[in-house]
Amino acid sequence: MGKERYPEAECILITADGGGSNGSRNRLWKVELQKFSDESGLQVEVCHFPPGTSKWNKIEHRMFSQITKNWRGRPLESLEIIVNLIAATTTEKGLKIKCKADTTKYETGIKVTDEDYAKLNLHGDEFHSDWNYKITPTNV
Repeated sequence: MGKERYPEAECILITADGGGSNGSRNRLWKVELQKFSDESGLQVEVCHFPPGTSKWNKIEHRMFSQITKNWRGRPLESLEIIVNLIAATTTEKGLKIKCKADTTKYETGIKVTDEDYAKLNLHGDEFHSDWNYKITPTNV
């Protein structure tokens, strides 16, 4: 969808929570972003919200509150029900959610060595380089 709408794009900006699987200290997250950058040719700019402040993410806040309203009082008995309720969510201003189940089996316990981490094309910003950084393609 992104390449079709923005064929001239050279960069993508990602805002992410400060913790969890996409946390600012998660090495695997950065390795996977490097893979994406290399495959897409895009520079990836990441800005992590400070810990405990994911509520600052306006889109996430708007959409999750609507999802909660949409499934209020309905038993969440299956993945299909949950996905359908999320996908049926819209806001009064017309924001819509696209949703589908990801049934991929992912490997767990993957460790990123210091050597692998050092290979990243990772450039920290001046302000809080641990929370704000760029990853550039290695094949450019």
